[in-house]
Amino acid sequence: MKIENNPRIESYDDMFKRVKDNDEGAFIPFIVAGDPDFETSLQIVRAMLDCGADALEIGFPFSDPVADGPTVQSADIRALNSGMNTNKGFEFIRRIRDFTQIPIGLLVYYNLIYKMGVNEFYRKASVSGVNGILAADLPPEEADPAVEAARDNGINQIFLAAQTTSNQRLEKIIELCSGFLYVVSVMGVTGARSKLKVSTVELVERMRSHTQLPICVGFGISKPEHVTEVIDAGADGAIVGSALINAMTDNLDNPESKVRECCHIMKKATQKSSLSRCE
Repeated sequence: MKIENNPRIESYDDMFKRVKDNDEGAFIPFIVAGDPDFETSLQIVRAMLDCGADALEIGFPFSDPVADGPTVQSADIRALNSGMNTNKGFEFIRRIRDFTQIPIGLLVYYNLIYKMGVNEFYRKASVSGVNGILAADLPPEEADPAVEAARDNGINQIFLAAQTTSNQRLEKIIELCSGFLYVVSVMGVTGARSKLKVSTVELVERMRSHTQLPICVGFGISKPEHVTEVIDAGADGAIVGSALINAMTDNLDNPESKVRECCHIMKKATQKSSLSRCE
């Protein structure tokens, strides 16, 4: 199932073209594989797809997720306690590929890649149906083995850019990055925020002036108005994680229902429609 030149799986390029042709931004929900357990998280992915997810961002649970706040940390712990590991994570991707062809990105920590072996990790990712990989703690200066493995396996290597990223360093990131550029909307870790800062809009505008790569904004995108603001600022997509995980964990008796409701509102916000709150 190698991604490169596989007509069964939509590329990031084709996905961004599709949503642009529809005068929308891309809605990319995030879930930790195996949270709260393997089968329930698969059903939550189905709910996300039912509500118009344009791509998926899947986190492999990790014991020390330094870029993540309490919400994702708790999701990682639940997933690990349910028995998830890297190989089961790839099985999770293969199960998702049974019912969707939209792009799937992995958000992982480099220790998981290094432990398995860089080439083997990317090979398994490719045959499982992964489009892109973002290692949250991998700096571009040390990324050559990952970038090479990504190219060899037809996978997009995605990088983070933040408010603290200098223009000089941004050029290096853009040189290595493919698929899309992941722009961090806030200073700090992942987690729902009540308000999007003006600096986030300015950040998107700065990134856009440096690259023609699609730009997706994550970290703190937790309300439909946040989604609309970053799309209006020139971003091509919005990545929503903690808000959806909170919706799920607050309704564990029926998590799919609340996730479906929130995803519907978030996707609608990419269409620049009337805003609602997802609480």
